[in-house]
Amino acid sequence: MLGALGRTGGGLVRILRARDVRGAAGLRHAGGEAPFQPQYRQFPKLTRRQVIHSELLSSFMWFWILWHFWHEPDSVLGHFPYPDASKWTDEELGIPPDDE
Repeated sequence: MLGALGRTGGGLVRILRARDVRGAAGLRHAGGEAPFQPQYRQFPKLTRRQVIHSELLSSFMWFWILWHFWHEPDSVLGHFPYPDASKWTDEELGIPPDDE
């Protein structure tokens, strides 16, 4: 039994004396340099063509939105004249009378 314990303990000592304790012991530490970068969290590499297409598409989208804001503001602001708030009564605004 002591022989088996000695072999296990000796192997453990060799592992702990190794230069890269993190890699040899299988420990994970936050921060510092990792031996590899996890692939499941990296974004895919975009090609130059994909970047140009996305820029053109987003430019056209913003042109379309701003063009219609400028030339057809009623579609956003409504097709009715904006009411004058100074002509509203306290009752219409939901303000209780002063005697309460």
